Amino acid sequence: MTEIVVPAVGESISEVQISQWLKKEGDWVSAGTDLVDLETEKASVQVSAPVDGYLVKILKPNDQFATVGEVIAEFQPSAKGAAASTGATGPAGSPAPTASVSAPAATAPAEGSPRVMPSAKRMMEDQNVPLNEVTATGPGGRVLKEDVARAASSAPVPASPIAKPAATSGTLEPASRLVPTAIATTTVSPSNMGLQQGTPNRSEEIKPMSMIRRTIATRLVQAQHNAALLTTFNEIDMQPVMQLRNKYRDAFNEKHGVKLGFMSFFAKAACEALKRYPSVNAEVRGNNVVYRHYYDIGIAIGGGKGLVVPVLRNVERMSFADIERTIAEYATRAMANKLMPEDLEGGTFTISNGGIYGSLLSTPIVNPPQSGILGLHAIQERPIALNGQVVIRPMMYVALTYDHRIIDGREAVSFLKTIKEVIEDPSRLFLEI
Repeated sequence: MTEIVVPAVGESISEVQISQWLKKEGDWVSAGTDLVDLETEKASVQVSAPVDGYLVKILKPNDQFATVGEVIAEFQPSAKGAAASTGATGPAGSPAPTASVSAPAATAPAEGSPRVMPSAKRMMEDQNVPLNEVTATGPGGRVLKEDVARAASSAPVPASPIAKPAATSGTLEPASRLVPTAIATTTVSPSNMGLQQGTPNRSEEIKPMSMIRRTIATRLVQAQHNAALLTTFNEIDMQPVMQLRNKYRDAFNEKHGVKLGFMSFFAKAACEALKRYPSVNAEVRGNNVVYRHYYDIGIAIGGGKGLVVPVLRNVERMSFADIERTIAEYATRAMANKLMPEDLEGGTFTISNGGIYGSLLSTPIVNPPQSGILGLHAIQERPIALNGQVVIRPMMYVALTYDHRIIDGREAVSFLKTIKEVIEDPSRLFLEI
């Protein structure tokens, strides 16, 4: 028997959460196939089968926490078609005989009653199915959810208590009287009775907070407590960059194999603004201010487990195609929970685009130890005054939240004004003015 343990998933990370088991107990798995998703405080990692064999027993179900090095499952190396065994091997190390789901031992192990899986136990309670009516077909005589469903579908419907006296007396009760009585006798809890009588559902569900959500909560509270945060706003006329994007979108996609979005323009504009106002790219470290001469910009992405901020390294050296291609790759991996911890570490500035979700205006929170974050919002056509005329233009509100300990208001306002100037005249990006 081989033990599946939580691997070392990064420096300073000692605890993980079981995000999702990708295989069920009794499944045959080939070597290298992912068994389980583990969620850390930074990203998700996968644990694979070490060799061909069967996943015999899951010790840590979904949503539970485990420490690095802890055993979370038992794995039986075996060729495909050979049975997984939770006991000892046969004589002289020979493999255990193939299990038969119809054998009595598969229904009731030697220790006593069969082991009921958690999902099966919940279904038994919900469906009022007694254990002695369920035939176990899982590995090692385990009762699976499918076994309970099979027993529930074949169970007879209990008769109404008044039906028997009515039949004995030779008088058949009217259907209008039998139906309400049958409903009353199948009611198993006050909550179900309340639902049948039309009262609101006031049930609650308690789930442990995910590792990533716990980290997000800790860092956001840390930012609010440890930094002097202030937000300044501006608005940008998006028409020039939209016209440039529409003009070269097809040619860009054909040459680079990726769509030309707005984020590459804002990443380049942010890089230019950070060069002019280096305190926005700095961080407070003790009693010192650390000024960075490189620009690693985090891009907030909505992933499968929540908001994540993978980092674009050295944006000053990246082309538009490099930026768009990297963002697209990060987005794909985030939805599949495939981001690695190193993808999320070391950013110097962050851009968050709430506009894709419809946000018109917000005050983003700095991601410590960074000192600034740029918030983008929805593009809306609005009337503005331009050259003495009222015109309709696609406008976007932008917000810069910054740490007032090292960034003065003048620098923050000038930084945001630089973003506005570059986006409203994108040729500045190529002329470096």
